[in-house]
Amino acid sequence: MDSIWEVNLNTIVPNEKNIKRVLEILTYREVQKIAKDTIEYIIDEIKPGMPLKEIRFLCEEKMRELGADSFWYYDIGAFVFAGDETTVSVSGREYITSERYIATDDIITIDLSPQVEGTWGDYARTVIVQNGKAVRSYDTIMNAEWRRGVEMEKRLHNRMMEIVRPEMTFEELYYQMNEFIQTEGYINLDFMGNLGHSIVRKKEDRIYIEKGNRTKLADVSLFTFEPHISVSGSKYGYKRENIYYFDREGLKEL
Repeated sequence: MDSIWEVNLNTIVPNEKNIKRVLEILTYREVQKIAKDTIEYIIDEIKPGMPLKEIRFLCEEKMRELGADSFWYYDIGAFVFAGDETTVSVSGREYITSERYIATDDIITIDLSPQVEGTWGDYARTVIVQNGKAVRSYDTIMNAEWRRGVEMEKRLHNRMMEIVRPEMTFEELYYQMNEFIQTEGYINLDFMGNLGHSIVRKKEDRIYIEKGNRTKLADVSLFTFEPHISVSGSKYGYKRENIYYFDREGLKEL
């Protein structure tokens, strides 16, 4: 079990509200773990010649096996793109898994949305296939463009964690991170221009890391950070998504 009990119960005075918050985070963490474990599973399953539809099927079946009872994003458990499709940004209302097959050297983005009794997970990673095998260490990626892209995604998350404060608004985070993306020579591919959203229990209640949203980050229970980026003119896109929340020690990854 994670150390969240120790952290929270040693730093705050236990009361009904605080205990409820700890239980909420623990519940979300268990659902997010379904997504994380599914990515670990599929990395070992991906092979050249495998259709994207099979990757989606295997991911969704694995999430069900691990306890997901449904998928909150338009009933799509796994958003899967590969190759030059990785720059595509589309709503779940319009998403159709393509007929594409995995190549011996390929780039794949996988975005997972498990749900358990109304509690969401939301987790995405870029997977690099090299010499017929998905790599686990970005340091071993031989394609320099792909290596820089996935490393940039990690830098974006690190940068976000460095600058955010509870009083920062969604809009402020939007401007600061988009400026950083542009300064580093990348572009934001998201079809709505946002960089993440609040974690709620109904899709229509989400608010976004976008221009005009002056809600403070601390005013939502949890939020995602999921930059979808590319280099201008490139055929390839990169995505990395985690859920974050504040406690008394600061921002934490779920």
